[in-house]
Amino acid sequence: MSLGTKDAKLARVKYAQVSAEVEARWANLQDGQRSLTEREAHAIARTAHDTWIEWHLDEPSEQFAWTPRLYRYLWRQSPPNQEQPDGTLSVDNHLVRAMREFCFAQADNGLAHHGITVDDFSRLKLAKAMGAAFQRASLTVGEMAEGRYTPDDARMVAYSANGELGGHSRTAAAKPRAAAGKSPPVTLTGLFGEWWREAQAAGRKPSTHESYHNTVKSLVAFLKHDDAQRITAEDIVAFKDYRLTTPSPRTGKPPSPKTVKDSDLSALKTLFGWAVMNRKLPANPAAGLTIKVGRRAQVRPKGFVASEAKAILSAATAYSAGPREHRKTAAAKRWIPWLCAFSGARVGEIGQLRREDVRFEMDRWVIIITPEAGTVKTNQAREIVLHHQLAQLGFPEFVKSSEDGPLFLVPTPDGDVLGPLSGLLNRMREFIRTIVSDPRVQPNHGWRHLFTTQCIEAGIEARIYNAIQGHAPRNVSEQYGDVSMKAKASAIDKLASFKFDETPHPS
Repeated sequence: MSLGTKDAKLARVKYAQVSAEVEARWANLQDGQRSLTEREAHAIARTAHDTWIEWHLDEPSEQFAWTPRLYRYLWRQSPPNQEQPDGTLSVDNHLVRAMREFCFAQADNGLAHHGITVDDFSRLKLAKAMGAAFQRASLTVGEMAEGRYTPDDARMVAYSANGELGGHSRTAAAKPRAAAGKSPPVTLTGLFGEWWREAQAAGRKPSTHESYHNTVKSLVAFLKHDDAQRITAEDIVAFKDYRLTTPSPRTGKPPSPKTVKDSDLSALKTLFGWAVMNRKLPANPAAGLTIKVGRRAQVRPKGFVASEAKAILSAATAYSAGPREHRKTAAAKRWIPWLCAFSGARVGEIGQLRREDVRFEMDRWVIIITPEAGTVKTNQAREIVLHHQLAQLGFPEFVKSSEDGPLFLVPTPDGDVLGPLSGLLNRMREFIRTIVSDPRVQPNHGWRHLFTTQCIEAGIEARIYNAIQGHAPRNVSEQYGDVSMKAKASAIDKLASFKFDETPHPS
């Protein structure tokens, strides 16, 4: 912890203050759960009031995160407006929900800062106190936007004869703004870059980067500016509506509500939430916004049915490279469907498989799914015992004849495999679609559903087939012990071989 000064006298004073705060936090933590009085709740919320005013001191007319006219609805059971004729919630409903969530988030921050653990009723009491503090502060900021400053506020912005700010000691966070005369620009793309540096170090996947980047790019294009400080809750609602009604250039259809909810809104909530936690923005304009997603009617199995699987595997077995097709792409179409059918692995995990990831151990051929080869959703390596039919078809001989490195793709000159893997996934999707055109089954995900179905029919224990597929343990008890190679081999041996002259039967 830094005291933020090299002055010895000031450091001693600050050290005493920090020590007192730390001791108070420890004392509160040792007290365990407690209840707050209203007076205590408002005392904790007082800092939020002062910080809110100081945050908007330079540009009070740019306060968009809190809507004072909706404060009276904040803690009511009934919303300000019912659903729109099209079934969606009104903007006011979204704003009230976002304001309420913001109050609870700031209440939790205040409790954490003071080291206090409270019951649910006290947490609600503090959230209401936070709401009252933000309401008072926002009304004050509104008056400032009209030039009506109190004497104390006027001293904050009064200029001395030499043109420097004077008459008030600003906080460390506000000093750069005072020196510059206005808040430094905070761009959405800049926030995304900073967030990703932390997220990447924490293990977030490149696919997340691509998805979030697309959302940020779309929002900036929609708003026609990149100023994160100007983005309001109304902007996010408008962007949501735009996404739901605008056809994709690739598909010619608007994205589904589930896609907008799970991709766009999820990304924006995460990015703005990170910005708030890191003191880069005062509020999260995407907080509380969601989309009601109805359960889609399921009129067929999610995975490939037996006839579809056999058609794909038959086409894969007979596949030969096109005149301009790379031999590794042809090899992918030959072997990836078979490997997925008998492993339940993700197509991307098999697509990045390397020669060194295929081994002969304990009299069985084994493939290793590892993050070292590219990307694995769980970030954990796992071993999969190959079904005897893959050995009979000649997969080990194919591996032996291949050079070191990826079996099914060509890395870029700098060694990147994720870009080529993305292209390979598209080629595999196109290949499967020429055989199974039903849009209700995902060509690169249908294998996982099929494998699970096969395992259930074969009487394989769920914990074992989940481990083979790389699913996380379902409960605490499944975190004990390991699913051994012996258990995996026994399970794989129970699966049916595919026969093309009749229905599948056990080997």
